[in-house]
Amino acid sequence: MPETTPPDLPARPLVGQVVTVFRNRLRPDHLEEYADELAVIVGLARAMPGFVETKTFVAEDGERCTVVTFADRPAHDAWRDHPRHREAQRHGVASYYAEYSIAVGETSYASSFVHRPES
Repeated sequence: MPETTPPDLPARPLVGQVVTVFRNRLRPDHLEEYADELAVIVGLARAMPGFVETKTFVAEDGERCTVVTFADRPAHDAWRDHPRHREAQRHGVASYYAEYSIAVGETSYASSFVHRPES
């Protein structure tokens, strides 16, 4: 059975997980359509076998960075190749993104720390 993390703690990284770093800037037009499609895609990703987590951060200059983690390469590849995900990628290039870059890697080392104050 996969290890679970209590909701108040971050997921611990594990060796073998596949992490995607998706950096992008949005075009100002079609933001509402983007938000609608993003909600569908995030829901679909969360339902994929092997999904671990996704988080998006927005910098002061507007650049967005989404980090997506899957348990292993087959789970990541299934998401990468999912037809609805591919469709969203095409929409992104055609309508949503001013620019983007993607980096994907397999975790070769993992460590974590959680401070737990004494009661």
